[in-house]
Amino acid sequence: MKISRNFVYTLVVISLLVSAMANRTSADETVDNQADIAHLVSQLDFDAYKRDIEVLAGFGDREQGTQSYEKAAQWLAHRLSAAGYTVEYHEYRYWFLFPRANMYVTKIGTTSPDQMYIVSAHLDGRGGGGAADDDASGVAVVLEAALALAPEQIATDKSIRFVFWNSEESGADGSRAYMIERAGKRGEEHPRGSGRYPEPDWLGMIQHDMLLFDHGLPPRKMQIAEADLDIEYQADSDFSSDSKALAEAFLKGNQVYSTDYPAEIGDNMAKTDSWRFENMTAAISIRENRRMDEIGEGSNPHWHEPSDVPQTYSDADYRLGFNALQMTLGTIAELAGLQIVQPPEHDAEE
Repeated sequence: MKISRNFVYTLVVISLLVSAMANRTSADETVDNQADIAHLVSQLDFDAYKRDIEVLAGFGDREQGTQSYEKAAQWLAHRLSAAGYTVEYHEYRYWFLFPRANMYVTKIGTTSPDQMYIVSAHLDGRGGGGAADDDASGVAVVLEAALALAPEQIATDKSIRFVFWNSEESGADGSRAYMIERAGKRGEEHPRGSGRYPEPDWLGMIQHDMLLFDHGLPPRKMQIAEADLDIEYQADSDFSSDSKALAEAFLKGNQVYSTDYPAEIGDNMAKTDSWRFENMTAAISIRENRRMDEIGEGSNPHWHEPSDVPQTYSDADYRLGFNALQMTLGTIAELAGLQIVQPPEHDAEE
């Protein structure tokens, strides 16, 4: 069959028009997505973040196996369940003897429920003062990010799991137990055909640990003008390239969403729960200072001390942690593919 030149020309023009419209739609959706994320981040409440830390520190040190830990965990579970989450527990045994549990909730992805980002902090703490910075400051970031993404009209393409680790202070034992038990179950549908993935495949792990205090080294009385957030990955890990890319995504998120403090990237992540995942997936930790050559060298005199109480920190200190919350919520919303789902028309009329 002979096809006329005009017919071919018409098909080419139609194809180009369709492609142009598709590209324009994709670009428009990206703009709308970024605007939605920026609006979501703008709704975060500094006073709520600060109040979370005060409540958590008020329970006491929250050492594993203590009543203060259990009371804090119950308070946290109530906040999350009231927001609509199903609270789940990963049970393990500390030293093979003592029953312990990590707590988590999951924002299930709409298009890729079998893939997820882990956003985490450790709930246990020690020192005699309530562990406000280490690590109520990180727990409050994870809690407020989870609450911000909880409403039904907010959807994400990929899943996000918000995890509160136990036994970090004893050597990241809770995250180690989770990693060992769950690594082989990643991406498995259970039951088959159900569309449910109890342990989605890990796209990245983001840990928050000590976020309030950057007073320089040696530390000064007030937060220094050069204060910033440190995003660390492990340069010699099996996933160093992916981890560096994840750190860079959060650095960009800081530049877009954080209102007061900048961030910088370090390549020596150590001694927090993300360390357990560094050879399994992209892993980063977010901190007030570099762990090895700043915190480890005395940049925070309140670390594991009775002075790690809420009243030790000024609003300038709390704002450093709040900027970590802004950065985390905005960046994870981008990475997971946030979408605002419009309610049904009849519901809107009601």
